[in-house]
Amino acid sequence: MGSKRRGSDRIERCDSCGRTVPRTKAVSFVKKSYFTTDLRTNDNVSLATEIEVYYCISCGKHRKIFEKKKKLLEQQKNRGAY
Repeated sequence: MGSKRRGSDRIERCDSCGRTVPRTKAVSFVKKSYFTTDLRTNDNVSLATEIEVYYCISCGKHRKIFEKKKKLLEQQKNRGAY
């Protein structure tokens, strides 16, 4: 299915403030977590996981996860995309 499907979008909750946001407007971010037993022997167990979290637009800007559209357009103009 493409991005232009009919009906309402899936609702995601912002992990920072708890606001409900449609998935198309939510900012997705991949959190990486590392767990280890910190043993210096051969029994050391380590685990690395990636969790995809969603933020609303205002929390995404506050946490500097994504830049404003204006800055992105300026960068594209400098590269010669427009």
